[in-house]
Amino acid sequence: MSTKGKVLVAMSGGIDSTVTALMLHNEGYEVIGITMKTWDYATSNASSKETGCCNIDSFNDARQAAVDNGFPHFILDIREEFGDFVIENFVEEYLAGRTPNPCVMCNTHIKWRALLKRANALDCQWIATGHYAEVRQHTNGRYVISKGLDETKDQSYVLWGLDQELLSRTIMPLGKYRKSEIRQMAFDMGYPELAKKSESYEICFVPDNDYRGFLKRRVNGLEERVDGGWFVDKTGKKLGKHKGYPFYTIGQRKGLEIALGKPAYVTNIDPVTNTVVLGEEDDLNRGEVEVIKINWVKYDGINDGMEAFTKIRYKDKGALSNMYNTENGLSIRFYEPVKGIAPGQSAVFYEGNDVIGGGIIQKSVF
Repeated sequence: MSTKGKVLVAMSGGIDSTVTALMLHNEGYEVIGITMKTWDYATSNASSKETGCCNIDSFNDARQAAVDNGFPHFILDIREEFGDFVIENFVEEYLAGRTPNPCVMCNTHIKWRALLKRANALDCQWIATGHYAEVRQHTNGRYVISKGLDETKDQSYVLWGLDQELLSRTIMPLGKYRKSEIRQMAFDMGYPELAKKSESYEICFVPDNDYRGFLKRRVNGLEERVDGGWFVDKTGKKLGKHKGYPFYTIGQRKGLEIALGKPAYVTNIDPVTNTVVLGEEDDLNRGEVEVIKINWVKYDGINDGMEAFTKIRYKDKGALSNMYNTENGLSIRFYEPVKGIAPGQSAVFYEGNDVIGGGIIQKSVF
């Protein structure tokens, strides 16, 4: 009988989730491994081979680690619920001229809920993942997500949507370690092939990293529907034809296929008129952003003017800002202009290393 309780560990077959499971097993938890199949690569009609977390090799790697260490392992098929929400949201956001973050949507609405449902069915007190972040209970009683020790791997940004029920049941043991230490652990635990395994940074259902191709395959007749739109400057002057507004993102510079004699950046997208606005790098500067669909983490709300570091993309270092409540969410006002704010992405607010909360960027203001 375990002294630390029963834990359901999400195992992708990669190094992080495998070390998580083995670490908790060695610490005395009663571990049950579960691998979630979120996407059937064969249905995407992409050109490259199946990669990432949803292939048979990954499933086998996860199962083998469980067998080696004497704990049970299950494969859970959540393709239907994942596809209905995450993929449809991904497509709809691009068609609306926004830039979605499917990992945030999956964590918030699908993956953790699926884990918790099965944890309850298996009488597990905890669920655990291999994310580089930490969860703890604050003195105010709320459960808080904090940045992982290894800032180059920190994943707190994509976890802002987890509510208090989910956080109260979650363990993230890797948050206290650097990636180099986890690689050494995998080697020491007898899994040298995991220690050398390359990582995938692609969206699981776009494993060739070609989201434009995915949209074309997913939406019948998309190219014909959006063909013939115009690149324009900030005054509305036409600069040349583009391939369709869903195939561009705010801040994009490469792949525009238009020569203007100087670097050009996508500064705005209008799906109604099928126009993509191009400008100079400074035209990407914004001083304020409106955020909706807020999930509070560290506190259950804020007073107007509260200071925070706000990250507007995953690899963003964050910028000092003040937060103000609005009718639909928050207005974030930056001390210094921030570049490349893309509607549809997440804005996550930090107090030190702690996530105060987060939401979806609705629009930015000069």
